[in-house]
Amino acid sequence: MIIPKTREEIELMRESALLVSKTLGEIAKVIRPGVTTLQLDKIAEEFIRDNGGIPGFLGLYGFPNTLCMSPNAQVVHGIPNAKPLEEGDVISVDCGVLKNGFYGDHAYSFEIGEVAPEVKKLLKVTKESLYVGIREFRIGNRVEDVGNAIQKYCESHGYGVVRELVGHGLGKKMHEDPEMPNYGKKGRGKLFIEGMVVAIEPMINMGTKNIKQLKDGWTILTADGKPSAHFEHDVALIDGKPEILSTFQYIYDALGIVSNEEDEFRKQPLAIK
Repeated sequence: MIIPKTREEIELMRESALLVSKTLGEIAKVIRPGVTTLQLDKIAEEFIRDNGGIPGFLGLYGFPNTLCMSPNAQVVHGIPNAKPLEEGDVISVDCGVLKNGFYGDHAYSFEIGEVAPEVKKLLKVTKESLYVGIREFRIGNRVEDVGNAIQKYCESHGYGVVRELVGHGLGKKMHEDPEMPNYGKKGRGKLFIEGMVVAIEPMINMGTKNIKQLKDGWTILTADGKPSAHFEHDVALIDGKPEILSTFQYIYDALGIVSNEEDEFRKQPLAIK
């Protein structure tokens, strides 16, 4: 059952989402070749706690860390470790926060140093597909309208769209109804309702859509060993239209990137502080 949120609850969820966004911004300041994912995990946990939040992933379903860190052929749910990042790596950093009784859940795929042009294109298309999907999150549409838009966009570039892992509703629980797949047929699935909040998160592979899991019980890999990309926003349905609660702007400020990609999904400009 979809649980709609009041305007007041959505504003609390915006705070949770923005704490995740700020945490990813802190990661962006220090992520580079030679840094380990365990070092980044420690930075994230301390920042979240110092800002009144609780790491949302730590202990969730038994997960051992604050961040899911998934480099290269890892799709999602990678466990931080002591192996240094290397020039040319690409890594999905997925972070969750519990604050004010509500969860935020937000992810970005970082380039480590100079990455190969084909990997850069994979990241670009995957991030673009996130916004393609968000545009379909509106009153009158259904769950698979979002998935269909993401699938068509990514498959038109020859990429594999993961089937087994999906986005989800968000609220007082990390995972609520509905599931938000990144594939589907137009006109199918649950009808969107005013006040619902979802995490939309394309997980797109350079090669096959097929995946496998490591023996650690968490890490998901592409079946062919080719790179994967992952981007995620928290989005509320307000006045029938999508409004992004999270932002990549803290990341962009740290990396010197100029972008207006989120502007169409905000009623008011985001005050970065």
